[in-house]
Amino acid sequence: MFKTELCDLLGIEYPIIQGGMVWVSFHELCAAVSEAGGLGMLAGGSMMPDELKEQIRLVREKTRKPFGVNIPILYPHSGDLVDVCVEEGVSVVSTSAGNPKKFTGRMQEAGIKVMHVSPSVTLATKAEAAGVDVVVAEGIEAGGHDGFEEITTMSLVPQVVDKVKVPVVAAGGIADSRGFIAAMALGARGVQIGTRFAATHEAQGHERFKEAIVRATDSGTVITGRALGPTRCIRNQLTEEILAAEGKGATRDQLLELIGFGRSKRATLEGDVETGTIYCGQIAGLIGGLKSVAQVIEEIVGGAGPVLDRLRGATGR
Repeated sequence: MFKTELCDLLGIEYPIIQGGMVWVSFHELCAAVSEAGGLGMLAGGSMMPDELKEQIRLVREKTRKPFGVNIPILYPHSGDLVDVCVEEGVSVVSTSAGNPKKFTGRMQEAGIKVMHVSPSVTLATKAEAAGVDVVVAEGIEAGGHDGFEEITTMSLVPQVVDKVKVPVVAAGGIADSRGFIAAMALGARGVQIGTRFAATHEAQGHERFKEAIVRATDSGTVITGRALGPTRCIRNQLTEEILAAEGKGATRDQLLELIGFGRSKRATLEGDVETGTIYCGQIAGLIGGLKSVAQVIEEIVGGAGPVLDRLRGATGR
């Protein structure tokens, strides 16, 4: 009932993709999502090539189903990560933060399906022109690094659908069956979910990191770093310091010094939820508690039917 052409293209049961989240998306989460019928993703952005190779092999010990790797193109070692994916025969690679044209041809020659995360119509059409197989239209509601354009998912997805011929995946602000069906109504052929999967038992992360996501409300996240690149994270001591500095007209160098290096790792793995960066989407207020990956996917897919029934009832059909 909820099978789309995206499922056939990627070899998955449900059109649900787990976003690649740095320090969170390791083999346990990736394999669990794929085993539950979605597409699990490793976060290549928090790995060096040797670690990525090991993580790929660990995923394969847990599942024989397709999975993928997210690679931010702006990273200086992105080419090395692509090499690993080609050598290891990964099924899918999702690129972001750069022009996918640099690597798309080589990956497709190796049989890899290429997705690209795009925060605007302009970048989505450029990604299609670069030859990608799928465009992920990601709205500003998403946690982590967002687009300078700051377009919402509701506005972005149908505009991208109207402009590209490849399948479109909706991302940003989706956590349950209602968001899943809404994305389909906008023309998406699948969804990408990050924050909801970060708050699962299989996701890597300190207990305090996951608790912070569960406690977050609808207004619990904030965009910081607009001069460097918009980033959505949970409000804490660090975000208040960054916002104060931005309000005083801090220079790029001053902001970089304030943010420092490794803040995300500090929060995610070490549990420093006050002076670390907690990447989190606006959808956190819907999460309510930790669950298993299988339960999350089961609730999204199982709840989609009743959502559609309510819509049919509203139209008198």
